[in-house]
Amino acid sequence: MAAPNQPKTEGLSYRRYKDGESESRTMSNWLFEGDETYKCPEYVLATPPCQGSCPSGEDIRGWLNIVRGIEKPPAGTVWQEYAFRRMTSANPFPSVMGRVCPAPCESGCNRNMVEDKVGINSVEHYIGEWAIENNMAFTPNENKTGKKIAIIGGGPAGLAVAYQLSLKGHTCTIFDEHKELGGMMRYGIPGFRTPRKILDAEIKRITDLGVEVHTNTRIGTDITLAQLEKDYDAIFMGMGAQSGRPLPIPGADAPNCVTAMAFLRAFNDGRLQHVGQRVVVIGGGDTSIDVATVARRLGNITKINESDRPEFVISGHVAHDVASVSARQGAEVVLITRATIDKMNAAKAEVEHALSEGIIIKGGLTPIAVVVGADGRATALRVAEFEVVKNETKIKEGTEFDIPADLIVSAIGQAVDFTGMEDFDNGKGLMSADKNYRVPGKEKYFVGGDVLRPHLLTTAIGHGSIAADSIERFLAAEELEKRPKVDVHFFDVHRKMLEKGLKLEDYDHKAEWGTSEKNFAVHNFEDRSSKYVIPSNELFLGHFPKTARYIREEINLTAEQALGNFDERLMTLSEKDVVAEAKRCMSCGLCFECDNCVIYCPQTAVFKVKRDQQTTGRYVDTDYSKCIGCHICADVCPTGYIKMGMGD
Repeated sequence: MAAPNQPKTEGLSYRRYKDGESESRTMSNWLFEGDETYKCPEYVLATPPCQGSCPSGEDIRGWLNIVRGIEKPPAGTVWQEYAFRRMTSANPFPSVMGRVCPAPCESGCNRNMVEDKVGINSVEHYIGEWAIENNMAFTPNENKTGKKIAIIGGGPAGLAVAYQLSLKGHTCTIFDEHKELGGMMRYGIPGFRTPRKILDAEIKRITDLGVEVHTNTRIGTDITLAQLEKDYDAIFMGMGAQSGRPLPIPGADAPNCVTAMAFLRAFNDGRLQHVGQRVVVIGGGDTSIDVATVARRLGNITKINESDRPEFVISGHVAHDVASVSARQGAEVVLITRATIDKMNAAKAEVEHALSEGIIIKGGLTPIAVVVGADGRATALRVAEFEVVKNETKIKEGTEFDIPADLIVSAIGQAVDFTGMEDFDNGKGLMSADKNYRVPGKEKYFVGGDVLRPHLLTTAIGHGSIAADSIERFLAAEELEKRPKVDVHFFDVHRKMLEKGLKLEDYDHKAEWGTSEKNFAVHNFEDRSSKYVIPSNELFLGHFPKTARYIREEINLTAEQALGNFDERLMTLSEKDVVAEAKRCMSCGLCFECDNCVIYCPQTAVFKVKRDQQTTGRYVDTDYSKCIGCHICADVCPTGYIKMGMGD
């Protein structure tokens, strides 16, 4: 319990009665002075920062509370399935995202103020694996609306739209120019980070909802947009940004200067088997790390046929199967980045893996030219130190030097191929959208994913979910209203009550003095989750003992071990460790049934709701005829769910 004269402990939050007050007072005076505020507890649901930081808006707090046993599944349902259902209401790719998402949710986690973040990704990873092993499927909606939606692009955004709209009863058709669905999940990330059997399983769950798929089909070439407009009620454009950006320097048109997207597509197609002896990658983000680690793993060949050169393979020519004759000596890989190594955009763990695998990273350099040989092929990349003056790069004279290269890969960004769809280019090589992800001036068109701005896979999934809501309202001829300030998949106390069979009554959100028998959550309950993310300084962090994080085993390879090694590096936690890790969640903004408020209330005004009426978020209530406004319940509430608000 927080006492008013307690000193602040580093990293934790102990509360004082009034800001600026330093003199200690007796407990009795503190309690009686509390009555002068005329305030009594309210129960306020807020969005936790993990969810507010998640681009796909997952109810992370909700499924962590399921894993830890706070929120109980319906009878006959195991917790793993119940957590899977809650998780996939926002993100249908838990196993993929549990592996490759850089987890901005963990960066935002309030537990960082105690000792370390909650390993959200590791719990998601476990549940995703469990779901595949236990053949979890989505339940099709048998009540078909008769509405048809065309989806251009079968990447994370397009698949998310198809998933959400199919569950609403609409008929979805995906058109994708590739041989297989998956977009950047398949063609932009190597298989040792996203095993293909895992990706295939999670895509199959979506297509099994009745989604029609046309692969090897390019809109604007094989089928016109005019035809789609005629045949479909709405069109979602999620074709991604799978064209790379070449280096904007002299000599970059050499045949062995390629983009990262072309490189990764050739590798993931199985066409690229070797890269030569020396590879230089220019970038600094996760894509550049993926290119560098793939290049390191691929062997180089001492006796090479002309048609086996990597540029021919990447450009689409069919090369010989060189795998059997590859020397597997491994390429010498250098990654050039304008940032310093500690400021790179790539995930820190991926940078550390790359360094341990023998990849050389040189920071603070910028490319200035490609050195070309007599045969027209690049032989080196010329780089130099630089400084930025008024947003302009100035080369430091005398710092130029050449890095020998057999292959140069540009990982400096992505671009959209608008061939056949030129009218949608906003002049910046991307598309524009409003807050509902509708294309301005084109009522029938909606958009999401990298075609708006290249970002994370989970960002594209979030775009798809919001766009699906907008398409649903458009098809119902409803006004596309303003989206919530905090736009996520909210935890719903009323849903929990209905799930338990409790009858709901309308709540007028007026203060209810005295014990209320009404059936709306708890009386004086307010849901602020659509507009408010709860910060750490509104929690009682002193409640939480320091507990070490349960960390997934990750295989770290040496430079020699990396050669030819395409095995997965990331292992799952055990069920026991997953539950223990979930228990580290502080359930920010939602009651997790610790009993502090009941135990410490000096007037026994706070009481437990009867067991047959309890649900998550409806565990305690207040008898306001007994409450004296001492605010102890709010002070000792670890999650910030109790606010002193009545009487204002």
